[in-house]
Amino acid sequence: MRGGGRGGLGAHGAVFAPVERRARVDTVVSRIGDAIELGLLADGEQLPGESELAGRLGVSTVTLREALMALRQQGLVTTRRGRGGGSFVSRPEAPEQQRLLDRLRDWSSTELRDLGDHWAALSGTAARLAADRTEPGDLRRLERTAEELAGAADGAAHSRVYGRFHVELAAAAQSARLTRAQVALQTEIGALLCLVLGDDAYREEVADLHRAVVRAVQDGAPDPARTLAERCVEESAGRLAALRLTL
Repeated sequence: MRGGGRGGLGAHGAVFAPVERRARVDTVVSRIGDAIELGLLADGEQLPGESELAGRLGVSTVTLREALMALRQQGLVTTRRGRGGGSFVSRPEAPEQQRLLDRLRDWSSTELRDLGDHWAALSGTAARLAADRTEPGDLRRLERTAEELAGAADGAAHSRVYGRFHVELAAAAQSARLTRAQVALQTEIGALLCLVLGDDAYREEVADLHRAVVRAVQDGAPDPARTLAERCVEESAGRLAALRLTL
């Protein structure tokens, strides 16, 4: 039976959902930092005030302040004082292609295969659950992200939009654990997708697959939604693995 609209919270809302009670400063840093790297939090976006953000994350203000200090040291957050001040997202520059190739070289073929299996399992399950649980009105963010890929300005934007689609898909499944797992996976591998999304024809193929996933979810068709999501991921992981063999 399909759900009643809770999926409208979306991946952006999941960024500020309470962290686990045992979480330390590094957990908050990872949560917010990963969201910035992936583009779930926009460059220049103002974060909630300290008291509100600490409350939403379920941590003390002392923990939050330490996390914000670490994020500032990493260049992911800037703080402005005075009227109109606060903490603002500062997205880092896109990594250079050679650095991405060096990162890809660090992955073995077996590791890339395992990554593809894990990614397909996450996205396939998310698509199946989203088709069962969401109403059409819950999918606006997912639809918008699916349409953004073709018009993304550069390789870094292509990979961010691609990764955000799969995070939004997990959010549409109304599963906080799946969403967190997808965010973690995308921050681990997402930037490398720049290396395969530079092919215009392939990028359009991915965009078509994303649209097909959305349609299957809208139609409440869990098996086709899962199959399409898995196919999209498996093809991308396969292209990365093939490129790795040439290095």
